Amino acid sequence: MNKLQFALAQIRAIKQRDPSLKSTVEILFFPGFRALNTWYTSHKLYLKGHYALARFLSLRAQQKTGIDIHPGAQIGSDFFIDHGSGVVIGETCIIGDHVTLYQGVTLGATGKTTGNRHPVLQNNVVIGAGAKIIGRITIGHDARIGAGSVIIRDVPPYTTMVPAAAHPVRYRNHKLPVLTLEGLSDRIDDEIRHIRFSEDRLERKLRCLERRKRSVSSQEPERLRH
Repeated sequence: MNKLQFALAQIRAIKQRDPSLKSTVEILFFPGFRALNTWYTSHKLYLKGHYALARFLSLRAQQKTGIDIHPGAQIGSDFFIDHGSGVVIGETCIIGDHVTLYQGVTLGATGKTTGNRHPVLQNNVVIGAGAKIIGRITIGHDARIGAGSVIIRDVPPYTTMVPAAAHPVRYRNHKLPVLTLEGLSDRIDDEIRHIRFSEDRLERKLRCLERRKRSVSSQEPERLRH
């Protein structure tokens, strides 16, 4: 696909996925649109071995848009970066068709590996704001990654991943108890002990009532004789 076809595919993707869009002219100023068009040029230079010039163009685009796309990354058609500030796409990333990224997404590496060290995103993947996809892992087609997720293992197709929900730890000047797995286990143990203690008390009361009943029953014949 040539640069014009690539740009038209981006415009089509933005029109389909951005409900705030009022006119096509707006797209020309979108940071995601500008960053991707620069990536297209820098990627062609990278493939031809002009690494320094490719890197120069990508760094200029990063300064202007806040989006860091390494010129070595492979990107499919209809790719859409919404808002875009803080997005990082590493050198060996492979991104399929119809993929959407929101602001603050990182497609990065652990920093301890060489070669293919960045994620693979298959077709129709959506990555929420602030999500971190780390390492040479595969996000299956049609998967959804929730905002703020940290993903370090493969995600199967059609799977939705979400992070732990935020919870309160302080109200005004009072610290609130934090429910952890260890704390939850302790609370369950306490509840079980309380239930067992209550059962023991009930059993003792029941045995006491039964003894009283037997005692009353044994005294009835004596009363009748008198």
